[in-house]
Order: sequence, then structure tokens, then C-alpha cells
Amino acid sequence: MTDTIDSVSEFDGRPPIVEISDIHGYLNDARSALLTIGDTDGHEPIITVDDSDTIHWADNDYVLVINGDVIDRGPDNKASLEMVLRLISEAPAGRVQYHIGNHEMPILVPAVLSWRDTYSHAMAQSNRESFLNRVIEGEVTAAFEGHSYVYSHAGSNEAFDPQEINEQLRAAAEELLDAIGEPNEPAIQEEIVEQYDRIFELGEGGGRGPSAGLCWLDFRHIEESAPPQIVGHSMHASATRKGNVICGNVIRQNQRSQGGEGVLMETPGEVKFFHRKPDGSVGVEVI
Repeated sequence: MTDTIDSVSEFDGRPPIVEISDIHGYLNDARSALLTIGDTDGHEPIITVDDSDTIHWADNDYVLVINGDVIDRGPDNKASLEMVLRLISEAPAGRVQYHIGNHEMPILVPAVLSWRDTYSHAMAQSNRESFLNRVIEGEVTAAFEGHSYVYSHAGSNEAFDPQEINEQLRAAAEELLDAIGEPNEPAIQEEIVEQYDRIFELGEGGGRGPSAGLCWLDFRHIEESAPPQIVGHSMHASATRKGNVICGNVIRQNQRSQGGEGVLMETPGEVKFFHRKPDGSVGVEVI
């Protein structure tokens, strides 16, 4: 198993952390959002785009957190996932953190979550096995400790240790991989969801309820007293703060109008929201 980096403190210096969530197959929006960093005075780019319109790591001093739900719904699911895996392969170890969200969860437990007409549902068994191996090797994780905030797809009202959560995810993936092809595989998947409920619990009403895990908790159930976190999952027109929790899911919401997609950047002591305006320029706000 590859050694994982679970905290920004494991890097030399104090690199900025850029967070993007809920790409959902909208590759053009993701490209536009990631390019906002380099399109802003005083900031080096986090990605480059070559002549074939392919996205690459720009080899600058950042950590990029891709905070879940890369796939499903949009027109470019395969290309969006390929982009994430390419950035992981091009960047130095740990510089790209890919977290599972509720739309990666069907890859792990298709018998529990089988959403018709989605990319995750149609994924070939060989690709599912490859994804599970990426989890086991530490390329796909669930949480990351930033400067002042902890990152996961949906968040939690209680404090949690990213290293412990990522170890649990790897253990779950190992059990799921071993179960492939077994007669009781669906039952094993259900047991895994129950055993690792801190990550996978859907919550009340079939999902997103107050007891939901890190893949599922709806932002409306985040309490004002929750520990500092940066999450995605729940759609907003702009980056939104509740107490010490910030939600940066702005990709899909802005399909209804031109512009709006963006990323969060955490530096020691500050979080900013970089977003694309309808005229193509970039707005920057302290959140």
C-alpha cells in the first residue's frame, strides 16, 4: 500500500489548498473553475491546458482537494474522471487529494446504491475493481486535514480524524474487493455500509438525513457548533458558510446561468472563493 498524506502539515512550508467539489461530469465548468486561480493577479496557475484542451498539473506549490462527486449527471463523466486521475499521476505525491462522495459510493457498493442511467451504475466490473484498488493504494481517500479546516465531501457535526477515516475506507475497499464474485456479495456490501457508517451512512429518508455519514450529510443539518470544515455535496449558488463550516458546491447550480463556477482556497488564517463572472472575469471573496 502506498503511504498516504492525510494532512497539509506533512508538506514542507504551508502550501495553499484549493478545493473543488461536485464536478458531476461538467468538465468545462471544472476547467473554468480551476483556471480562476491563474486568471487572478498574484496567483500562479494550478492547472495548464494544452493545445488539445487537455488539463494538466501546473507544477506549482498547491494542494488540490477534489472533494467528491466527480461523476454522474453531466455530459463528460469519463473525461472528468480521467482528468482527476491524470492530475494525481502528474502531481507530486499527495498534492492531489481525491475524496469519495455519494456518487463514488455506487462504485464501491453497487448492490446498495444502483442509480439507473448514471455513469457510476454503468461502470464496467474491471473499472470498478481498478477504482477499489486505487482506494486501497491511497489514491482515493475520504478526508484531509488542512490548515484550519478538515475536508470531506459532506462533513460531520462531530470532530473526526482524517487519518483514521482514510484507514477505515481502505479497509472497507479491501473487504469489498475480496467479496467480488462471491454469492453473498450484496449482503457483504450492505454489511460494509453498516460497519463503516461514519463514512457511508445514508441517513434518514433514504439519504442526507441528520445521522448521515461523510458522503451524505446535507448542509442544512450542519450545526452552528460543528468543527471547522470545508465540504461540498449540497448545492449553492455561491460558497456558503454556516458557523465554521464552508460549502463550496457551486458547479452544477450554475448550469442555469452563465458563470458562477469556482473554487475555494485555504491559506493559513483565511479562505477565499474564486469564481467566474458572466463576463469571464474572476471575482474573489473572503468567506
